[in-house]
Amino acid sequence: MARVSQEHLDARRRQILDGAAICFARNGFHATSMQDVLKEADLSAGAVYRYFRGKEELIGAIVAEVLGSVRAAFEEAALQSPPQPPDELVTSVLGRTLAARESLLVDGRPAFPRLVIQVWTETLRNDELAALLREGYGSVRAAWSKIVEGYQEAGMMRTDVEPDHVARTMIAAVLGFLAQQSLFGPAPVEVLRDGLRALMSMPDDQSAG
Repeated sequence: MARVSQEHLDARRRQILDGAAICFARNGFHATSMQDVLKEADLSAGAVYRYFRGKEELIGAIVAEVLGSVRAAFEEAALQSPPQPPDELVTSVLGRTLAARESLLVDGRPAFPRLVIQVWTETLRNDELAALLREGYGSVRAAWSKIVEGYQEAGMMRTDVEPDHVARTMIAAVLGFLAQQSLFGPAPVEVLRDGLRALMSMPDDQSAG
């Protein structure tokens, strides 16, 4: 029997995850059946269950993949001295995250922002997913805190603010931007960049006097 290449296995796994992501973004987790995923991915039950035992594993894999790629990007940025300014860094990472999933559409609109909302909703009733999300966002927060420390050491950011407070604020800005896309329609990441740039340009009390 011919061996299946790793490239083929990876492509099949990608096909399943993308199909599941579209289904979840369209109808939510509870209204989506595994039969819906099979139909969207255009695969047999045997082909899908070879990789994932059910919806819970699919949800977990999608969340872990996204948060893992975001964390890796910020950890890489933290190694730079100094890191990119926040407006440029967020635009770069979010832009790459969205671009990697730009082919996933629901009713002609990007599926990823809607999927983010569905994931957050599901954490209210799914303790395992909530724990996975806490762990993932904890690692992203830690990476962002390291970046903020780099800003502070380089004299780019005031030092009387806890790095974790800045990290939480940047994550909140990105999640809020994705929520707006889900509600109001697509918007280029440059919108977020420009908003952050304008806020960063405001003088604080120390320099205004």
